[in-house]
Amino acid sequence: QVQLVESGGGLVQPGGSLRLSCSVSASIFNIHTIGWYRQAPGKRRDLISTITTTGATTYADSLKGRFTISRDNAKKMVYLQMNSLEPEDTAVYYCNRVSSASWDWGQGTHVIVSS
Repeated sequence: QVQLVESGGGLVQPGGSLRLSCSVSASIFNIHTIGWYRQAPGKRRDLISTITTTGATTYADSLKGRFTISRDNAKKMVYLQMNSLEPEDTAVYYCNRVSSASWDWGQGTHVIVSS
């Protein structure tokens, strides 16, 4: 059973930065495309960024080049560098493989952008 552990969230002022981390316990990690998802209060969970096994990335239009996803296959880690944070980025952030059969979801990490 794969365990996902997200960390790095917190309270940050508008314009600030955070770096989220995702630890994946999968025995074979480097064959999976991994995504960061977020769920804002009262809204559904949305996929916002992906990274393939070879490092190709995608981002939701709303991120406007502010976020950068990366991965370290040796450490089985995925990261999300978030800059120029806006109140609209407030959400619980999750990672998971991008697949019709997702792994069990982790607890997520809370990001609150507020002055």
